Amino acid sequence: MASAPLPQPVPLPALHASHSGCWLSDAGGNVRALSRGEAIMAAAETPLLMLNAPLVASRLGYPELSGLDLLEFYAFVHPARFVVPTPKGLAQALDLPLPEHEGEVPILLARAAARLSEHCEAEDWPEREGAWSVLQSLARQKWPWSGILAPHVRKPERAERWLFARLPEWEELPPRAQPKHVALDPDDIAIRLDTLTGEGSERRDGQRDYAQEAAHVFAPRPEKGRPNMVLAQAGTGVGKTLGYLAPASLWSQAAEGTVWVSTYTKALQRQLRRESRRAWPDSGPDANGVERQTPAVVVRKGRENYLCLLNLEDALQGGFQNRAGIFAQLVARWAAYSEDGDMVGGDLPGWLPTLFRRRGLAALTDRRGECVYAACPHYKKCFIERAARQSANADLVIANHALVMVHAARGGEREGQQRPSRIVFDEGHHLFDAADSTFAVALSGSEAIEMRRWVIGPEGKSKGRRRGLAARLADVASYDEEGEQAIAAAREAASGLPSDGWLGRINEGEPWGPLEQLFASVRRVTYARDEAGSEAGYGLETEAVDLDGPFIETASQARDALAAVRQPLMKLGTRLEAILEDPPDWLDPQGRQRVEGARHSLSWRIDALTAWEALLARLGGPADPDFVDWLSVERAEAREFDIAIHRRWLDPMRPFAATVLEPAHGVLQTSATLCDRSPEGPDWERAVARSGASVIGLNPRISEAASPFDYASQAQVIIVTDVKKGDIAGLAAAYGQLIEASDGGVLGLFTAIRRLRAVHARIADRLARSGLPLFAQHVDPIDTGTLVDIFRDDPRASLLGTDALRDGVDVPGDSLRLVVMEQVPWPKPSILHRARRAASGGERADRQAHDDAIVRARLAQAFGRLIRSRDDSGAFVVLSAAFPTRLLSAFPDGTPVTRTTLADALQMLQRGVSCSTPKDQENVRESDG
Repeated sequence: MASAPLPQPVPLPALHASHSGCWLSDAGGNVRALSRGEAIMAAAETPLLMLNAPLVASRLGYPELSGLDLLEFYAFVHPARFVVPTPKGLAQALDLPLPEHEGEVPILLARAAARLSEHCEAEDWPEREGAWSVLQSLARQKWPWSGILAPHVRKPERAERWLFARLPEWEELPPRAQPKHVALDPDDIAIRLDTLTGEGSERRDGQRDYAQEAAHVFAPRPEKGRPNMVLAQAGTGVGKTLGYLAPASLWSQAAEGTVWVSTYTKALQRQLRRESRRAWPDSGPDANGVERQTPAVVVRKGRENYLCLLNLEDALQGGFQNRAGIFAQLVARWAAYSEDGDMVGGDLPGWLPTLFRRRGLAALTDRRGECVYAACPHYKKCFIERAARQSANADLVIANHALVMVHAARGGEREGQQRPSRIVFDEGHHLFDAADSTFAVALSGSEAIEMRRWVIGPEGKSKGRRRGLAARLADVASYDEEGEQAIAAAREAASGLPSDGWLGRINEGEPWGPLEQLFASVRRVTYARDEAGSEAGYGLETEAVDLDGPFIETASQARDALAAVRQPLMKLGTRLEAILEDPPDWLDPQGRQRVEGARHSLSWRIDALTAWEALLARLGGPADPDFVDWLSVERAEAREFDIAIHRRWLDPMRPFAATVLEPAHGVLQTSATLCDRSPEGPDWERAVARSGASVIGLNPRISEAASPFDYASQAQVIIVTDVKKGDIAGLAAAYGQLIEASDGGVLGLFTAIRRLRAVHARIADRLARSGLPLFAQHVDPIDTGTLVDIFRDDPRASLLGTDALRDGVDVPGDSLRLVVMEQVPWPKPSILHRARRAASGGERADRQAHDDAIVRARLAQAFGRLIRSRDDSGAFVVLSAAFPTRLLSAFPDGTPVTRTTLADALQMLQRGVSCSTPKDQENVRESDG
């Protein structure tokens, strides 16, 4: 029972709907079960209390459903505060009794509304400031909760500080000096590790050895261009996070330098932020006893993750209407209490944007590169600028792989931040893919139209927004005639780039301008060469070779059009440099910052245009062995959404080595699956090749720490041999029976969204009636992070997903007992994959080994979700008879493996009996896969 007195339920009807049924309570608290049709009729007649209206709508099959959503109420009362968006999660957050069955949920919702109202009336309500002002705006937006809330939120006696007045301003700080050269003592590292792990914690020799190996990257660099480099594989449970934070924290404090830790997933970023507090408390003096002006630990992400205050202001002043306007007000409420303004993986509830069913989130971030920097009235309070400046003086910067690569390439010129010199790449097995994306070039319709908007500014209804070169640099244009001419020339040239409706014009055979004509040619050639994909409804691609004369001529004209945009931008950049070198009287510090910001943005756009021109110049010429080029028509469910020309490095670790490794002093690449475990043993040669070390002639230090878990007794691998490939009914039946046998706690991994949806549709209702909730990516209107939170919170729930759930998901304990893969995760046979496969070797065995290494890595990562602590146990099931024995080395040594029928597998799971046949003793005929 809850410790606080139970509030009287608010006298409002409440609706709860799940896959297992629907329940409705009236204003007096009387609950009855009803059909979906009756629930829809009840919801259409009067506003009902409900939890997560989009999810309820999905359960009812009634997209137009609306009502009094408790999650919106919670987001108003407790912005930036976590809650799992389920009845159980809401009850726990509000100190209410957990419902014993689903029929009790409507009364819980009524009590939750009452408890939230109590919070609004409490004198110690920590989020009171700004609430009354926001509520008035929400009332004007006709927010359903505004009338109910009004009596509980009192008007302040004095005008309260609201969002833009409440946010603190960042300050410019002097650049940090170069770090001292220090040598770490092994005993000090051991002591620091003991401090971080805590008194009385279990001593892990593997973790201690790992920490000593990681310390080598913090030693003085032997010579320029040759960083100290360590490749460290650490099995699950070694404790690698604290293992590398021990020497990292010692070095940063002794050397007064900054360590960058880079991850691939946001989940690991959150974990790192928690773990880092052990080494760097949130407040207190630095190593010299001086009180800190900035945090010791800063999380850095790309600009597209942060709230843009100028975009928010535009939204609040009429840019967002109806439901979108309500969303903007709730985001403003959150922003006033957010730790860092991070909208994607930060303290904005992941479920909040999904409540509004539109992409309002994207419109509030800086996704289009439209930042006006110092010209923005909120520049001194900007979350992005604050994070950038804090990271320049931080001891630890937690970032992602792409940001570290971009920052290293740019040298951090805008923030006074030197290139990252000591870098830990956690989740290092993703570095190759991250570099592949970061150093890629793609000339697409969507990218070209964004270039047009950046130069010209928004068109149509958005003309009032302060964007576009002319608006940003109006004072420069009025002062410098050559600069004014360059802006005018750039605007005129950019008007020839694709504009709104470009894809429709191409489909109708009426492209306008050289770029649209080029994309029309790309579409023509791609469809002409297609052999199967157009009927399947998937995206299409073809090699950019043997292109005809008309195509080459069109590409040449498009290249000239891009050059016409680039040339005045380059001239404008020169004029901006001249103004900074010989500043006029009107150029105050804020004006200088704005001009520097504009110059920075110009350099990025000029680089993009230059890369596009080079891409087009190569079409029709001899093939470059360093690159892979292709054409594509991007489609989703047979609907076209983009057309593009692509270029990728055959080996993306070449630019990675030049931009990241060479300037660095120390680099640690670490992961539980850094090295492929082929049947012949660990393949460190491949790991070194994919690290970039060999590009600059480095022989990195190799380290390996085995997992402390007893996989022989904690886990088992079951390969089910009688589920036929392509049999959706059989696949769905297998998933349903496996979930029932495990009593929930299943993570189901799919290689195709279509199959995931088909399986979910067939089994969700039946499982729910047995008390086994089933959630799914690409089905439920919930973001992936929230789906994982829900799954983690309910031991009887199961979750179906795709690649995003294969790694980076940490669900220790009883909530994850079974991982099921619907088939062997072979790589997609794309043009890029085929080229890299061919480059791996001329022999068939070499090409097969290339594919096998990819699959083993995916299997190892998926298996890694299963056992996260010494107390965990469970099974890993693959529904594929064609599972080659050579792939079994992906699993930890000693893990029992069985090939059997589904019926036998179900019996094994129900008995909880582990197979006694270790994988290295198995003698099964090799499958071709």
